[in-house]
Amino acid sequence: MKVNLMKKTIKILIVLILIMSASLFVLSIGARISGIYINTTPSLPVGFYKVVDEPIVNDAYVAFCPPQNAVFDMARDRSYINRGNCLGGYGLLLKRVFAQSGDTVSIDQAGIFVNGKHLPNSAQLTADAEGQPLPQYRLQAVVNDSEYLLLSDVNPQSFDARYFGLIVRDQIQQVVRPVFTWSH
Repeated sequence: MKVNLMKKTIKILIVLILIMSASLFVLSIGARISGIYINTTPSLPVGFYKVVDEPIVNDAYVAFCPPQNAVFDMARDRSYINRGNCLGGYGLLLKRVFAQSGDTVSIDQAGIFVNGKHLPNSAQLTADAEGQPLPQYRLQAVVNDSEYLLLSDVNPQSFDARYFGLIVRDQIQQVVRPVFTWSH
């Protein structure tokens, strides 16, 4: 009798887990169709972001496809970024705009400086949590009309401009705005 009760309980739990998994899958598809991104990474506050029809300006949040290159191949292979539908098999990244056309940007191990001002949490790390070396990107430039500096100011371990530099306009897919977040 106890064995039958236990089997029945396990079957019920399995069915509930399957229903919840299917519901989350359908919810995520519905969110994407309606222009909602779900951010689960610590680079920005965790939560829901909606696609908005707004210009790309400083402090805006954007979704972009990384350029296909060795740095992003490494990031994908080490799971710093998700796999996805962007060229190279990369997933879209959400970051904040910190510099645009006309801004002077300097990137070195001490961090990122925009127009002479040091950005918080922007110092480069030499290695990741596994002890693997990180790219040591260097830049001293005035941002041109088609470039943007994208990074996280809330996570000192974020994989962002401190390791890959500027992103061109063509890679930015949308401007997004936080709808509901629950961290940072």
